[in-house]
Formats: sequence, C-alpha cells, structure tokens
Amino acid sequence: MIWYPYQQMKTMAPPYEIVDAQGVYLYTRDQRLIDSVSSWWSVIHGYKHPRLNQALISQAEKFSHVMLGGLTHQPALRLAEKLENWLPGTLNHCFFSDSGSVAVEVALKMALQYFMNQGQEQRTMVLALEHAYHGDTFKTMEVGDDEDYHFVLKAYGKSKQVVHIPTQIPALEQAFQQYHPYLNCLIVEPLLQGAGGMRMYGLPFLQRARELCDQYGVLLIFDEVATGFGRTGNRFVADLVQPDILVLGKALTGGYIGHAVTVASQKVFEGFYDDNPEHALMHGPTFMGNPLACSVALESIHIFEEEDYLSKIRRIEEITRREMEGFSHPKVKEVRIMGGCVCVEVDHPSTLAGYQKFAYQRGVFSRPFLNYLYAMVPYIIQEDQLVQVLDTMKAWFQQNF
Repeated sequence: MIWYPYQQMKTMAPPYEIVDAQGVYLYTRDQRLIDSVSSWWSVIHGYKHPRLNQALISQAEKFSHVMLGGLTHQPALRLAEKLENWLPGTLNHCFFSDSGSVAVEVALKMALQYFMNQGQEQRTMVLALEHAYHGDTFKTMEVGDDEDYHFVLKAYGKSKQVVHIPTQIPALEQAFQQYHPYLNCLIVEPLLQGAGGMRMYGLPFLQRARELCDQYGVLLIFDEVATGFGRTGNRFVADLVQPDILVLGKALTGGYIGHAVTVASQKVFEGFYDDNPEHALMHGPTFMGNPLACSVALESIHIFEEEDYLSKIRRIEEITRREMEGFSHPKVKEVRIMGGCVCVEVDHPSTLAGYQKFAYQRGVFSRPFLNYLYAMVPYIIQEDQLVQVLDTMKAWFQQNF
C-alpha cells in the first residue's frame, strides 16, 4: 500500500491514476487533463519530450549510476561545467544531491561549517522568513515556517537557533542589528514563497539583504528550488541579486527524475579548501550526480536556452494578467501573478473544497492547498490551454457561490 504525501490516509479521496502523459496533458482511463501545476512545478517542458527521453535512453545504454565517491563521469562533469558558466558571478562549485530538501540541508550545513572552519563558533543562528518553506527534512522544517510542521515545535520546542522575520526591510534591518554576531546565514525563497502560500514580495528586500550580509559577514542563501528556471519571470532571481549559495532542484531535470544541486560561490568553497581534513564537507547522498539525472538536466538547460523560454514565460504572464487581473468575487481575497505563477487566495479553505473534482470534470488537474488556488503551468502551454485553466479557476467562483 502506498502511503501518500500530505494526506490523512483514513479520509483521503482516491487519487487519479495516470496511465499516460504527453505535452501538457495527463491521461487517466477516462479523462485528458491539463497539468496546471507541472507535477509540483517541475515539468517545465511537458511530458514525454523527445529530446529528454533520448537523453535518458542514451545514458542508460552506457550506465545508469555510479557513485561520486572515488569515481567521476562525464554527465556530472559536463553539467557542473555548464552551471559554472551559466550562473552569475562566482557561483561555480556544484554539490549534487537527490532532492531539493537535501540540497537545502547541504546549504545550511555549508553555511554553519564555513564559520566553524574559521573558528567563529558563535555563528550558529539562521535568519529565515515567515511563511517560509524549504523542504520536509528536519533542518529544513526548522528554518521553514509551515503550520503543518508545528508538531515539531510541540515535540522539541521552538528552536533558539532560527529567527523568522516578515519580508519587510525594517524587520530585516532590526534582525541584523540584534543578531548579526551570531548569524551564519540568511535563507530565503527569493521573490516568491511557494508552499507558504504563493506569497510575492519585492526586489528591494533582497537588495537590502545582500547589503546587510556583506556589511556583517553573513552568508546569503537563495533557495530557488521552486523559483529557478524562470518561474518568477527571471531566469534565476540570482541573476538580479547574487547569493553566496544557490539551491536548484525541481525543474533542473525538467521534472524527469529527482536531482538537485547546491552551488557555492568561490568565497564559500575556499572556506573548505584546506590541508586540514576536518575542514572537508562531510556529506554524500548515494545518488548525487546520478548520470541519468545529469544527462537529462543538461539537455533540459539546452532546450531552455535554445527555445527562448523566457519569452514563453513572458507570454504566459501576459495572458494570465489579461485573464485574471480584473477578476474579483466576494469569496476571493486577492489575485497574485508573477511570471509563470498565478494564485487566487480565499478567506477560508472550505471555499476550495471540491475544486479538484470540479477542475477534473473540465479537463484540468489542479491541487489547491489551504486557502490557495494556484497554477504553475508547463512553459510549453498554448494560449487556448492556458485560458482553459484560468477559465476553470474563475468558473469555480462564478458557478458555485
């Protein structure tokens, strides 16, 4: 029996069984569905992309996996070289892992050990955002701020090593003034907070964060597992404000296979590069640098570049604004749009009860959560398909309330 995620197994509705997928569509035995959430925001090229399929097949015919401990291989070397050349500034040292949550754990470990290696043993604290989500492992839950994980607070109490602040510059400045001698990093989902409610905030907050991190010698971590590869309308938010550590996942492989990367700047890497073996980063997921994942990730990046995906994302945003910006309803609290993301926030989760079935009947797969009805569509979506998704969202309110 499968234990499904984020569900009370005793009361959950039966999940839809997918028997095929192609382009933006998922197929059940009786319905064709536009995947409006890109399989948790990862399938940016759609399903069954011929180039990505071939990348996997070609690599599998050679070997599907070898460990990176004591061994290396061309897919990992080529992907690391591509990211080094593709990413801004000195973000040039790639530590691979098998999921976004683990990649964030690696980033947090890097930030802490960076200062421990220098003898700054008082820098044990992390500054994070309210409503943050960074993954489901224990340290990422600690720096996150998701009510679904507050059972941990009941078990262990509130962490004294993590401070959460709102995305407001005065709160940011006050936190640095109060805690800067003890901070090793500030971690953020830049511009768009995903699972915390598709909350959107402005670039000036990140610019000021960069200034304060420089002023007080604190590392800045961007968790772009969800926001990277164009979801905010930018290739990476790191192109606008450069962090010291960048975390990528989800769309890294076009949603084909689990893989992630923690990319450190030259400064961070030099904090570990030493004759002292105790200064090494002691971490090593079994499937880090998996050859299949690296091969498909490299091909995914090539497609992103060659087919000008930023133009596709701009068009998605234009259509979404045309269809949704003027939409209002007594049950709707706010409509938010950024890049390839649209969110309709309501006042109470009960307003969205039944929406998934409603959307299914209209040929759309959706998965609202809490008070948030949202879409993060594959970038290959056509205008009529996108309008179908957005019309379905509006119809729910127009026809049911």
